[in-house]
Amino acid sequence: MPEISRFYGIIIRMYLIDSEHHPRHIHLKYNDYQAVIELENLNIIEGDLPKRCRKMVQE
Repeated sequence: MPEISRFYGIIIRMYLIDSEHHPRHIHLKYNDYQAVIELENLNIIEGDLPKRCRKMVQE
């Protein structure tokens, strides 16, 4: 899975083939936390992130 961004210890990855993974989403890793976030409405659909980390990603 290609890494598309890295900042403040947050790593964001995304599959490039849209037809294989619905809904559109990104994978995040921050220290021991991991989460999957939908791109359409920015809801966490799997895992957990600290509130501060989630707000930085949403911005």
